[in-house]
Amino acid sequence: MSLSISTIILTYNEEQHIERCIKNAQRFSESIFLVDSYSSDKTVEVAESLGAKVYQNKWENNYAKQFNWGLENLPITTEWVFRLDADEYLMNDLILEIKNKIPQLERDISGVVFERKMYFLDTLMTKGMLQMNMLRLFKYGHGFCEERWMDEHIILTKGESVLFNGYFVDHNLNPLGWWIQKHNNYSIREAVDLLDLEFNLLKPKTQQAEQYALSADAESKRNKKKKYANMPLFWRSFIYFLYRYIFKFGFTQGKEGFLWHFLQGWWYRTLVDAKIYEIKKASGTDLEKIKLYILEKYNINL
Repeated sequence: MSLSISTIILTYNEEQHIERCIKNAQRFSESIFLVDSYSSDKTVEVAESLGAKVYQNKWENNYAKQFNWGLENLPITTEWVFRLDADEYLMNDLILEIKNKIPQLERDISGVVFERKMYFLDTLMTKGMLQMNMLRLFKYGHGFCEERWMDEHIILTKGESVLFNGYFVDHNLNPLGWWIQKHNNYSIREAVDLLDLEFNLLKPKTQQAEQYALSADAESKRNKKKKYANMPLFWRSFIYFLYRYIFKFGFTQGKEGFLWHFLQGWWYRTLVDAKIYEIKKASGTDLEKIKLYILEKYNINL
């Protein structure tokens, strides 16, 4: 049984993931749309062979902008929209929960939050993890994707959200070298987010985003991230690793657990701090110099 849900998947060269993703989404979706950034592999061919509808749009190095383009331009006719990445899929219990609970939700519920869990080296990371709850299902016309450089979230413009019990997983099949390169690219975006908390570099790009920036929810999220941002460079990544690996029992998952918490919890966040240090060393606290440096060295126009 499919519900009145359209699933939107952003893709670029996702040939090895897209079949698994679409077949999973077909179990709970009425329509599946790909917003593809002109893939050069068989992503589009595989998607269309499975019945997904593919639309092309140029990638502008901004996930939120691409997703919001989809909301504005895709021929969505369903009541609900699900945001799903190509390397993600829902567990069976969550699919059943969606089918059972969505028809019975109160009218003022416009969004549904799910827990996301991570696979690393084909191992589900269950120890040392902070619970990641994400709003991924929302009523069409009642939400948009917040435009941030990292950790973009769906923001509700109407109604309330509810948390379901089941979870979905991020299970990327690419090799470790790909993961390292991806996180190297992510690190400058995360650095921009942390610099924005310190210097207020960025202004909301849309009226909706501006209104959300003033909301209590946005303020709560900023305050949580500020606690980390206010800690000393480099020490904070080390402390975060110890917290996850020792105090949250990450060490109980063997070599995969060590590599995950070391690389994602310490190495990646140290790399973020190194780029912040580099930028401040070159630019001081001059906001225009910071923006110019990031543009010239990292091709990111703030």
